[in-house]
Amino acid sequence: MTTLRKVLALGLLAALLTLLGACATVTPEASTDSQATAPAAEETADEAAAEAPATDVGSEENPIKVLFVPSVDAQVIVSGGQMMADALKEATGLNFEVSVPTSYAATIEEMCASPTNSMGFIPGLGYVLANQLCGVDVAFKAVRFGSDVYWAQLIVPRDGDVQSLEDLNGKQWAYPDAGSTSGYLAILPLMNANGIEPGETLEAGGHTGVVRAIYNGEADFGSTFFSPPLKPEGEAPWALGDEPDIPDDLVESCAPNEDGSALMCGDWRVLDARASLREEAPDVVQKVKILTLSDAIPNDTLSFSPDFPAELRDEIATALSAFAETDAWGESIGNQDFYGWTGINPATDAEYDVVRAMIEASGLTLEDLGE
Repeated sequence: MTTLRKVLALGLLAALLTLLGACATVTPEASTDSQATAPAAEETADEAAAEAPATDVGSEENPIKVLFVPSVDAQVIVSGGQMMADALKEATGLNFEVSVPTSYAATIEEMCASPTNSMGFIPGLGYVLANQLCGVDVAFKAVRFGSDVYWAQLIVPRDGDVQSLEDLNGKQWAYPDAGSTSGYLAILPLMNANGIEPGETLEAGGHTGVVRAIYNGEADFGSTFFSPPLKPEGEAPWALGDEPDIPDDLVESCAPNEDGSALMCGDWRVLDARASLREEAPDVVQKVKILTLSDAIPNDTLSFSPDFPAELRDEIATALSAFAETDAWGESIGNQDFYGWTGINPATDAEYDVVRAMIEASGLTLEDLGE
C-alpha cells in the first residue's frame, strides 16, 4: 500500500464509528383480576396518551443537540453557535444545547448516538459517512458570497522551493483533520492524478492550524478550504478559471483592515483559510501562496440525525432561514472567523454523490472502510 493510501485508510478508518445498543426485556406482572380491571386500565392509558406530547425533544430535559465540527477556534464556535441557538429558541420555543466535539469523527459519533435529537453543521465527508453509518439526513448547504460550492486549495511558502505539483513529492503535508472534506479528502484524487506521494504528514487540528504550519515552516505544503477572493464592486466576480490567488501587484498591500475584521489586499478581500490567521500574522499572504485548487465540492451541511421529529425539523428550518436574513447571522455562523456562511440553500443527498466519488477515486469505497 502506498504512503498516500496508508494515510487515507488510517484517516478515514478513524472516522468510522461502532454504535453500541442495549436491549432490555420487560416482563409484565400477571394480575389475578386482570379481566375486571382491564377496561379501566385501557381508559387510563388512552387518556394519558391523549395528554402526552408527541415528543419531548426540545424540552429542557431533552434539549436539541447542536453540534459543530472543530474546524476553527472552538471559543468562536461556541459563542456564535449560542447566538444562533438563542435565536432559534426565541422563534420556536425549543431548547438547544451547543457543543463542539473534539474531532470530525466525534461529531459524527454523537449524531449517530443521538438519533432523535441532534443536528450537526458538518462538511461533505462527514455527512456522507454519517449518512452511510446511521442515516443522518442533509437539510441545507452553506452559501458563501453567492456560491454553494467550494474548493480545496494547496498552499505553500511563497518564496519556498515548491513551485509546481511535481515538487510536492516526498514533502511534508499538513492537513486539518482526516475527516475534513476540503482539508483532506478532496486533495487525494488531485495527488493521485498527478502521481504525488507526500512524505511525513502533520494533522494540524484545523484549517487555521494548517496555515500557521506553512507560515512557520513546520510543513512544506498544506491543504485547506478555498473561497474565492471578493473583488472590488463594479468588477466581474471571481469565476472558475481565474487565478485563485491575489494578483501579484497587490500582494505587498495585503493586511488586516482598520478594525481587524477582514484581510484586504487593496480593494480585494481574502476569504480563503489564510484570512483566519490575519491578526496573528498580518503578512500571511506575503508568506503563504495558493499553489492550485481541487475540483468543486458542494458546501458543508446542516444535517439532522436519522430519527429527528419531522415537525420539529420543519420548524427549525423555517426559523433558521429567517435568522439567515438578520444582521445577527453575520455575528454567528456568518462570521468569517466562524464558518463564514453568508446564507443557506436547501440541499439533497444526491448532491453529495461527488464526495462519494472522491472516496472511490482515492481507491477505497465506503464498504471497504471497515475491513
